[in-house]
Amino acid sequence: MDILRGKIRALKQRLRPDGDVNVIRLQRRAKMTAVVRQRLPLLKFALFAIGYLWMLALPIIPTETTEKMDENALLPGQVHTHWNWAEVHTADRYLEQLEALRDNNATSEQRSDYLVKEFAKLGLAASAQPYQFSTVFGTSDGINSYAILSSPRTSGSEAIVISASWLSRTGEGDGTLNLRGVSTILAFAAFVRRYSLWAKDLVFVISDGYLEGMQAWLSAYHGVSQPNVQAADLELTSGVIWTALNIDYPGHSFSHLGIYHEGLNGRLPNQDLLRSFRRISRGTGGVPVILYDRLDPKDAESSFGDLLPKWIPIPSTIVQAVEKYYYFGKNVVRHANYQARGIGSGTHALFHQYRIDAFTMYALPATGPHGFHSIGRVLESTLRTANNLLERLHASFFFYLLTNADYSLKIGSFLPSAILVSVAMMFGGLRLWTDAGWTRSLTEEKGAPRWVTRPRPVLQVVTIMASTHLVGAAMFWAINTSWVANSAFGCVLVALCASALPLIALSAPPSGEDEASVSSVLKSLNLCFASTIISAVAVLNFSLAASMGIALGIPLSLSASHKHTPVRLAHYTCYVILGTAWLYYHSGVTKMIWDWQVLGVWFCPFLCIIFSPLVMQAGIVCLLP
Repeated sequence: MDILRGKIRALKQRLRPDGDVNVIRLQRRAKMTAVVRQRLPLLKFALFAIGYLWMLALPIIPTETTEKMDENALLPGQVHTHWNWAEVHTADRYLEQLEALRDNNATSEQRSDYLVKEFAKLGLAASAQPYQFSTVFGTSDGINSYAILSSPRTSGSEAIVISASWLSRTGEGDGTLNLRGVSTILAFAAFVRRYSLWAKDLVFVISDGYLEGMQAWLSAYHGVSQPNVQAADLELTSGVIWTALNIDYPGHSFSHLGIYHEGLNGRLPNQDLLRSFRRISRGTGGVPVILYDRLDPKDAESSFGDLLPKWIPIPSTIVQAVEKYYYFGKNVVRHANYQARGIGSGTHALFHQYRIDAFTMYALPATGPHGFHSIGRVLESTLRTANNLLERLHASFFFYLLTNADYSLKIGSFLPSAILVSVAMMFGGLRLWTDAGWTRSLTEEKGAPRWVTRPRPVLQVVTIMASTHLVGAAMFWAINTSWVANSAFGCVLVALCASALPLIALSAPPSGEDEASVSSVLKSLNLCFASTIISAVAVLNFSLAASMGIALGIPLSLSASHKHTPVRLAHYTCYVILGTAWLYYHSGVTKMIWDWQVLGVWFCPFLCIIFSPLVMQAGIVCLLP
């Protein structure tokens, strides 16, 4: 018993030692700092490893089912739908007329005249909007057609948009026509006017082209001016748009309905809208729902197990686990591709910038068994669900990650992976900053080494960093000129010029012994700045932050000077490839420029003004003595 009491007293003495409390606190803090500093390389490695492994594990992290509804007012699938075979016949007749226009190579004006007349025959207020975009690649024009069904029950202060673009999103707008989607809109307009249950105005929009037509219509609807657009003002307008449903039906019939939900610059719609659609499609329409256009492994004709030799005894549970990871992983990568580049995944993406919840229901082409009857019932029930809202959707998530149509990840399940990488970079930068400000010196009296402070060349480093971002801004201006944008050689020339400018650092004199080296301070601030950007972007666009963490985390941490010039040049070349390789992919550059000039996607300026300069700074670290 005495031994136990003695141990308890010793523990209390250790936790609460006698003496001045402030001195004890400072001593404890100094010990903790020393321990962290001593183990900082191991801590950095652990943070990088955990962050990257977390990203790899996203497809298998326990997910939340999409069955749960946070907004009680939606009541999805709780109505009796009226869409029936008579409306299917109407849609077939519209389809025949649209196919005749296609076969006759009708112009945008002829198509618009037909659509406006058909809307007018239904007793709807209809109009057209011509537009023209001017870019470095030339001009593109078209005519949007739209109609409005005024709400019979309210003043029309709110509205819902039902839209279809003339071109399908198949192949990202490669020219496949969305004739059945347009036919569905026309038949649905004829259908809904027979009922007085609508509490919001219904706006039917058939946009020309793929994305540019809806961009012109939305800009005019919200009074947003765009310098390179000449678009007529809308003759007809309605109230504030809360929800938008986009129909993409390119085939003869379909087997599944796919969800496309990513918006411009990483925006996402409220998850309750997608959950409602999923429940309605499976319950009311009897149509299975998938994410994008990729079938679930259990619905696919071939599986991972079919690729293996029959004599390999692999348990079916392992095969299913591999198939699930591969399927979920491809969905996560596709989502990251859309969100990180900010391009959106369909016409619905243009609505999110105006705080309008929207998504595209994509009819996956197949030999059956679904057609106009199924998609009409799903559209009607989804529209009536959105019609129930008394306020904007707000109860559910706007930050989530869908691994498939049935499961999603909350923000707390994926955001830490990018933050851990940024924290590792910040620790590395702060360690370098501390080391740069101190040096060991011998005392005159005893000859013992001691730590003394030394100045850091902060002004020079900040000037170098600012210069790289100015070079990035000049690069952005250059690729947005007509000559460079239309020439693969011009893009290569811009990349070579931007890569040659930092070579001036080879002639820089070495720093004195009593001053920190420019390369160490530059690497420190480069890591801290990159870490700050990743952390800030993570709460706006997780996929972009994760991509930056993957591309910059380890390369920026490994940048270092070398005493031999050939080695320094070799290291610098690696960073040049990392920072400017995208300029050698001309078709990708033209797509980014078009997205920026027409849709306002930020990815192109972000690459030029943020990403490439950060990599360039790491390259300069290698060049400096």
